[in-house]
Amino acid sequence: MTRTLDIFSGGGGSSYGARNAGAEIVCGIDLCEVATATYKENFPEATTITKALENINPRKLHDSIGDIDLLLASPECTNHTCAKGSAPRSEQSRATAMQALRFAKEFKPRWLILENVVHMRPWSRYGELKEALEDLGYNVSEFVLDASDFGVAQSRRRLFVVCDLEDGVEEIKRPRRTRKDVTDILDPPGKWGTTSLYSPKRAKPTLERAERGFAEMGKRASFLLVYYGTDGGGGWQRLDRPLRTITTVDRFALVEPGDDGHQMRMLQVPELKRAMGFKTDYMMNHGTRRENIKIFGNGVCPPVMEAIVETITSG
Repeated sequence: MTRTLDIFSGGGGSSYGARNAGAEIVCGIDLCEVATATYKENFPEATTITKALENINPRKLHDSIGDIDLLLASPECTNHTCAKGSAPRSEQSRATAMQALRFAKEFKPRWLILENVVHMRPWSRYGELKEALEDLGYNVSEFVLDASDFGVAQSRRRLFVVCDLEDGVEEIKRPRRTRKDVTDILDPPGKWGTTSLYSPKRAKPTLERAERGFAEMGKRASFLLVYYGTDGGGGWQRLDRPLRTITTVDRFALVEPGDDGHQMRMLQVPELKRAMGFKTDYMMNHGTRRENIKIFGNGVCPPVMEAIVETITSG
C-alpha cells in the first residue's frame, strides 16, 4: 500500500480521497484542534498531531512513523485567494507552502501532491517552490482541476502540483461519473427549520438577491441565495447547477415557495459534506457549525484527490 503523510491535513479531505484510492494513511498534521479531532475520528489508525509544522522536526517524525511513499500538502490558502480581498495579507502565511520542502527533503517520498487555490501561481515564490522541488529530483506537473468534473456537486477549481521522482504525470484520469448539482445534496423538505423570506428583520441586500432570483426563475421556483460572492453571479444560483465554491463562511441559503409564502434556510453541514464529495461514512462530530464550515472551506474534495492518487499509483 501507498504509505501516506498528510501535512496541513485539516479534516482529512485529501487523506479520505487517497484512502479511497488504496493508500494507507499513517499520519496527519494540522494546527486546528477541531480539524485534528475530526481527522482522528475518521483515521483512527493514523498518528494525528496538532501542532504548527515549523515546530515539528521532520527527522524525529521520520523515526516515529517510518518511510512514506506519498506526501500530501494543502498549505494555507486564504492569503493567496481573492476571496480575502485584492492583496494578500501575510507573506508568512503564504510561505507555509515552503514547509512541504522540509518534509520532502527528509522523507524523500516517491510522490508529493501540493494543493492550493489557483491564485497561488502568481505568488512571487511559486517559481522558487517549483524549482526547489525539481532540485530534489521531482518531475513537477501542474493541473487546475474543477471538482464538478469528478462527480462532485460543487464547482471548485483548485491547483494541484503533482510531483513524481520517477515519471512525469501528463494528465489526471477523470472518472466516468454523472455530473451532480445542488438537488443531489439537499435534505428532504421539512428536515430543517425555515423562516419567512420576508421576515421584518431580513436585511435589504438579502431581499435584493431574492428578487434577482425571482426575476430570472419566477415566483414558484426554488433557488439558492449566495452571500460573499466575488464572481458576478448576482447573489443567487439555480439548483440544477453544481454548488458554487464552498468557502470558510456560511454563504448559501435555500429559498422555497410554501403555503405561508417563501421560506428560507441556510444549507446545513450534512448538505455541505455531500457537496464536498464525502460519503456517508465520513464523521463530523466535533466543533461548532461555523468551525465545521471552515473545515470544508479549507478542504479538498476527496473524489479529486482519489483520482489523482489512482492516476499516479496505477501507472
